Amino acid sequence: MSKDGIKPPRAYRDPEFIASPEARPLRILAEYLEPQDRFEEFNVKDTILVFGSARLVSRDEARRRLKAADAGGGDLARAKADLKMSRYYEATRELAHRLTEWSKNLQETDRRFVICSGGGPGIMEAANRGASEAKGENIGLGISLPFEQHVNPYVTRKLAFEFHYFFTRKFWFLYLAKAMVIMPGGFGTLDELFEGLTLIQTGKMKKKMPILLFGSDFWDRVVDFHALVEFGTISPADLDLFQIVDTVDEAFDIITRELEQYAVDKPGLSM
Repeated sequence: MSKDGIKPPRAYRDPEFIASPEARPLRILAEYLEPQDRFEEFNVKDTILVFGSARLVSRDEARRRLKAADAGGGDLARAKADLKMSRYYEATRELAHRLTEWSKNLQETDRRFVICSGGGPGIMEAANRGASEAKGENIGLGISLPFEQHVNPYVTRKLAFEFHYFFTRKFWFLYLAKAMVIMPGGFGTLDELFEGLTLIQTGKMKKKMPILLFGSDFWDRVVDFHALVEFGTISPADLDLFQIVDTVDEAFDIITRELEQYAVDKPGLSM
């Protein structure tokens, strides 16, 4: 037996305990408190959320893939689809750039509206990239997934996060949000869209928040909202919770107009 006695680890420094089921409440609380601390440090109170597919690529990358497929006999149909869908990447990039410049140039107010994405590739990258190119701070709320291991390089370093729990990530998506832009996407994008719509529909989220679905050719085929009204599963008034737009100009005008009307001079609770 050592004469120096036993020095057991402190519980909060014991990796085995912290990773255990018993410590799950501590891990959940950490994913609330640590982002809150960083947001306060950077004075982030308001965000513009951008959701969309992680699979879409820039126009330059899509052209490179098409050239390679054409030369090497690859999946030409997939490469052509990538090029067609790359317009949403470029639209996201332009919109994030313009919204960041608008936010930075707001006069006689300390309010600012920071671009926020899920931090991954595709549309998320395009949003962070546009904001970064406008020399604006931007947020990436990443999630630990087998196929998305890193936050994209355009996210402001100290505003890059990686969450384990989807529900804590969703909380931080929506708690600070003052506008949402939903680009074409898959299951995750649809989940995030309907989470926001449900919270507004049920009165859990009371703030006035523009929700824009970008790309009528996509959204009109993917979700038949009018059929939901026809079948009586939503009310006709629920169609007013969102707008479908097709151009960056239209999206920019709606977001800036509504934020100037409902958010710029009206600080308060987010939910």
